[in-house]
Amino acid sequence: MSTRPIIVVEDDPFPRMLKAFFDPDTEPARLAALADFFAHDLPDFAGWLAQLRAAAGPLYPADVRLVSNQAELIAQLPHAEVIVTESLAIGAAEINNAPKLKVVQKYGTVLRGIDVAACETRGIKVLTLRRRANISCAEHALMLVLSKKLHRLHSRISIEQLQAAGYQPKIFDSGYTPNSGWPRVPGLSVLYGATLGIIGFGEIGREIALRANAFGMQVLCTQRTPLSAAEQREWCVEYRDRDALLAASDWLCVQLPANAGTYNFLNQEAFTRMKRGAKLINVSRAQVVNRDALLEALRSGQLGGFALDPLYDEPGRHR
Repeated sequence: MSTRPIIVVEDDPFPRMLKAFFDPDTEPARLAALADFFAHDLPDFAGWLAQLRAAAGPLYPADVRLVSNQAELIAQLPHAEVIVTESLAIGAAEINNAPKLKVVQKYGTVLRGIDVAACETRGIKVLTLRRRANISCAEHALMLVLSKKLHRLHSRISIEQLQAAGYQPKIFDSGYTPNSGWPRVPGLSVLYGATLGIIGFGEIGREIALRANAFGMQVLCTQRTPLSAAEQREWCVEYRDRDALLAASDWLCVQLPANAGTYNFLNQEAFTRMKRGAKLINVSRAQVVNRDALLEALRSGQLGGFALDPLYDEPGRHR
């Protein structure tokens, strides 16, 4: 019988990497895929992995078991010493069926699905992790790019380059006026004082709120479950229902997972409820915004700008 610690890990794209890190029986195809994933930053993946395992203490070697849903998690509870979860619930019933459980590691910081009190009663540690992927996504929210039109002005520093891009640059008379803005690019804006509406206030939505607050924006949020007054104070946000948020926001950031309930969440009807000229940022999943409705809103001016990180087709098309 194996004496390795048994770690049960939700089969989410990021936590599933723990299988390769801590389980010596990891299949070669998984190791090769991870080596390819990290290659641009870690050309010596094998050497880095060896260092990680050497520093892992009693966690290596381990028996890492991946589970995809709640039923699979429940089946592994009698054996689990550590559970790593992103969205799977760890309630009182799960804890009662996990006699060996010592640690619950949440991949994130929001503990909605974990019965912390039940864990404390059993002496089970509950750990959180501020996800680097979420921080990266929030930093990539593209509001600065769109507000300063950096996507149109990148590397255009000369009169000729700006003219070729369709602008009419001209130096101002500095004896009477400032000279800032001589490229004469219209429609630049500041984030300070603007209202940002965040649709979906989970892990990434909260990271975006932190950054928006630092820019001096008023931050609104909406999700299926209203935020308590204490949570609103903690995150410096105001909760609104979807329609009120759409009507009040100068900027909108949609941060929803891709599932049947969120497909085309922002459709033609939603665009008509937005403040005219509002700008939309999507760094979650392309399919939560109806593409045809989006294009029509841009053409009509109902939407004042749009920035997208996950493409409708990947890799993207030139035309």
